Amino acid sequence: MAFVRSAWRILVGIKDALVLLFLLLFFGLLYAALSYTPAPSTSVSQGALLLDLEGVVVEQPQSVNPLSALPGSAPQMKEFRLRDIVTALEAAKSDGNVKAVVLNLDGFMGGGQVALSRIGKALDGVRAARKPVLVYATTYSSDGYQLAAHGSEVWLNDFGQVFLAGPGGSRMYYKGLIDKLGVTTHVYRVGTYKSFVEPFIRTDQSPEAKQADQALAGALWQTWQDDVAKARPRAKLAAYAGDPLGVVRASGGNLQQAALRAGLVDKLGGEEAFGARVAAIAGTASDKKPGGFATIDFARYVKAKTPANNGRIGVLTVAGNIVDGEAGPGSAAGDTISDLLYTALAEKSLKALVVRVDSPGGSVLASEKIRQAIVAAKARGLPVVVSMGDVAASGGYWVSTPASRIFAEPGTITGSIGVFAILPSLEGTLAKIGVTTDGVKTTPLSGEPDLAGGVSPEFDAIAQSGVEAVYSRFVGLVAKARGRTPAQVDTIAQGRVWDGGTARQIGLVDQFGGLEDAIAEAAKLAKVDPEDAKPYYIEKGPDKFEQLIESWMSNDTQEAALPRDWLGRQAWMQRQWALQAVADAKGLITGGAMRAACLECSGYGAPRVAGPQEEKSFLTMVAGALW
Repeated sequence: MAFVRSAWRILVGIKDALVLLFLLLFFGLLYAALSYTPAPSTSVSQGALLLDLEGVVVEQPQSVNPLSALPGSAPQMKEFRLRDIVTALEAAKSDGNVKAVVLNLDGFMGGGQVALSRIGKALDGVRAARKPVLVYATTYSSDGYQLAAHGSEVWLNDFGQVFLAGPGGSRMYYKGLIDKLGVTTHVYRVGTYKSFVEPFIRTDQSPEAKQADQALAGALWQTWQDDVAKARPRAKLAAYAGDPLGVVRASGGNLQQAALRAGLVDKLGGEEAFGARVAAIAGTASDKKPGGFATIDFARYVKAKTPANNGRIGVLTVAGNIVDGEAGPGSAAGDTISDLLYTALAEKSLKALVVRVDSPGGSVLASEKIRQAIVAAKARGLPVVVSMGDVAASGGYWVSTPASRIFAEPGTITGSIGVFAILPSLEGTLAKIGVTTDGVKTTPLSGEPDLAGGVSPEFDAIAQSGVEAVYSRFVGLVAKARGRTPAQVDTIAQGRVWDGGTARQIGLVDQFGGLEDAIAEAAKLAKVDPEDAKPYYIEKGPDKFEQLIESWMSNDTQEAALPRDWLGRQAWMQRQWALQAVADAKGLITGGAMRAACLECSGYGAPRVAGPQEEKSFLTMVAGALW
């Protein structure tokens, strides 16, 4: 009876805790809803279109985490959809109300090279329409400066710096820790360059992986330099980036003057001086505050200028890690994306399909589920064209194989055609604390994989055979899609990652071009009149509750505390190693599933934290592992 009473007390305690948590959540959200008041409109009919990019640029923003709206919660970093920025800039070119475009990059934390290049192209269009583009920041990183170079007037804070680090860096390797813990890492993989598993089985990078990484980083750095040099020919990039210490010393240690003398910026000054300059072009703000200028609100402008989503060219977005099951935007969940496509095929009169891929891959099963849905669209007679964004590697390339034509950009990261699985067993760890295992078997696979007592050689051999079979299927899909033999594809596969320029040379992509080019090509293949070649974005919009939270958060003055000075900014960016460690731990624990994922891809593009769905799945996974 004592045991029953104790168990009952535990159950009651759990129930009370859950009720308390629900009440806290309910009243927190109620407070958020009641305290929400629309921000007074500072927008005017005419002025400067303000792009205050405090956050990151992504292909598809994640859902707003409702918990971040509660008082005292850590604010969620804002994500700006690439499509929205391009829409606003394209509209601003011919809009008489827009007197100038202003980029405030003070809180800009980055984006992928392809996305930033597309924004730069749109900024060039604004300038070609004889409208000034003014840019301001305290610190310009490589990503920020890729945008700033397209401005007609670039301002740097009096205490700022242009910090051009370029791609590259280090990552953590855990073999030493794993050995000390007594964990045995069983790795099943195919691909000389499939380096995703290396942090768990090595103390450093393999020569093959380092060679491939160096080639990728070098190609992306050259693409970045070409883009910036074309946009701002007077910038002395080679000297500034190649010998930053020498440049600073030549300026007497003055970081701001170093950037000015190198032609990277045009003006030095604070926000008030910059605002006064904008006001002289676009008009002063109604509140007459120092540094204020007449502003056209970006969010409202995008909403007003976004065309109706009723075209005949379907655009399916595969963005984020490819995962099994269902998930919100920003994660490429197999069930969610395939269901969206099947529904669109049933309910809409689509003439062609464009698949926009911005994913480093993930689950093989989810990738195949998405691919099968795309094949179903092709079986209905719809031409399929793929548009690759910043990353379309591993599983991201798997889902691209049904395409009749693949578009990419020089800065796209693609390839990584390889497969792996990781399975940790704890017999060594348990032995350290005196725990052993024993039992009986009826077949060689009874109780396998035995994560407590050790995985048998028979299971290891079968698992490796399974990975090899999936790799053969992957290579076969690519060979069929690209008109090659499996042997020919194998020479450029093996898990190696390629930049878009090289990928075009070796036949993994067909031509350079962005999403608009892919839509035009799909319309051409479907024999749709170019004037009717409008997109229909196959995606699920936010529900009423998400819209409420997002609207309330967008007007909340408390935003993520992002550093402004260059040293704090770099320290913040380097803090990503902690998030990477968590992701690596998740990869080790969940690696038993066959995966087509890209390790190198995590070092490029916008920094992102786990979304609500990924956090939930990770916590569920840990709880399951502990249970």
